Amino acid sequence: MQHLLDSTEAALLSALSDPSDPIAGCPASALALLRRARNPDPLLALAHSRLHAFPFDAVPACWRRLYTDASIARAVAVMRENLLSLDDEDEDDEEGDEGGNGNGNGEAAGEEEEEEEEEEKRGWVDTVVKILDMASIMAGAAGRQGTIERILAALQEHVDRDWDGERPRARKRRRKRRKVDERDGGGGGPWDSFPAAAKGAAKVPIVRHPVPSSVAPTMQAFETQLASGRPLLITEALAHWPAMQERPWASPAYLLRRTFGGRRLIPVETGRSYTDADWGQSIITFKEFMEKYMMMPADAATDASDLGYLAQHDLFAQIPSLRNDIAVPDYCYTEPPPLKAAVKDAGFSTADVAAPPPKLDEPLLNAWFGPAGTVSPLHTDPYHNILCQVVGKKYVRLYSPEQTDKLYPKGVEGGGVDMSNTSEVDAEASADELDAEFPLFRQAEYVETILGEGECLYIPVGWWHYVRSLSVSFSVSFWWK
Repeated sequence: MQHLLDSTEAALLSALSDPSDPIAGCPASALALLRRARNPDPLLALAHSRLHAFPFDAVPACWRRLYTDASIARAVAVMRENLLSLDDEDEDDEEGDEGGNGNGNGEAAGEEEEEEEEEEKRGWVDTVVKILDMASIMAGAAGRQGTIERILAALQEHVDRDWDGERPRARKRRRKRRKVDERDGGGGGPWDSFPAAAKGAAKVPIVRHPVPSSVAPTMQAFETQLASGRPLLITEALAHWPAMQERPWASPAYLLRRTFGGRRLIPVETGRSYTDADWGQSIITFKEFMEKYMMMPADAATDASDLGYLAQHDLFAQIPSLRNDIAVPDYCYTEPPPLKAAVKDAGFSTADVAAPPPKLDEPLLNAWFGPAGTVSPLHTDPYHNILCQVVGKKYVRLYSPEQTDKLYPKGVEGGGVDMSNTSEVDAEASADELDAEFPLFRQAEYVETILGEGECLYIPVGWWHYVRSLSVSFSVSFWWK
């Protein structure tokens, strides 16, 4: 561990002398402070303010790098301080163990007090995880994702060894570890599975206009589908994913273990849909997200404001261990036709098709994890999409680009945000409300499907789609072009 911390600090200092490093664009005074500061907090505050001075996509690389490097420096400092203290305590424990066995009730009471003290002391682990995850979420890790993951992996190994190994303090923690295991799913109990009917559970809609389906089509057959420009439900294509069986995402306990006991931070959308007035965002620990939104019993409140959704987040770059549980579908390496050509070949008008976005070198992966009742409102994506369902079910309704004039796209909203890929229509509104406000909407033609576990849905670029979770749901989308 000490070697890792030393080499990390050396890499941070080396970057300050490299004119090609992104951090070189920061003011010399800030770099000088990072070079000599024991406490990087002022630099974190400075970089944080600069991150919020620009639209997210326009933040200069130097400020992202400064925020990331100052975060890493702060995390290393916290680890050094507490690891040194822990080593000193273990030496004291060894001496105490040689002094005798103690007895009975006094020893038990002493252990209880020690366990409470340890609970407080171990807060530094949560602090380190929070600092490093904020660097990933706020600044995109700025080229330091590998460094962050190495630190977190080493820290988790250290914590696991400290609990389960043969260090003196580990022996004294075993009883507490059993309590934590029961609470966090390591020993069975409520964390074994998600509630059968989570809050917000919805009645499964009747599918009247089904999306065509195919059982694990060959690459040639899928390319033929691409040329048609139409959606396709793909079945029996995910059985080889570890997330479906031996490393099951349907197990809350497994997900907690993969997220450092639920310590990892994630961005969560609150509310039913990002188009609703009460929609919001927060950054919370994975365990808090699970307890508050995913593990609620069936009779819990179902108000939309009680819903939380981990939506369109690159969870797999942040937590690579989860990335190892899935695989990019081979279909994402096909060469789809240009959007306008595909739309025209399918017999649709190209009048409402926007200019294509840049080509992707590799598929973009995003996680979608939430309880029943979460909604992605009617919208389009800039790339071809294969939506893979790992846990639970979703209802998906799709409209071709030809139906755009009946779907009432939004325009540019306050702050210059272009929302033209999102419809003004709430697809869940009553027929009377829709007819009164959007009279053409119910005339639009669509196809629909219930996307179940182990199934994939190919969504052609430019197709409008509305999605609602019918149960606790964990999906992965793969954008490619």
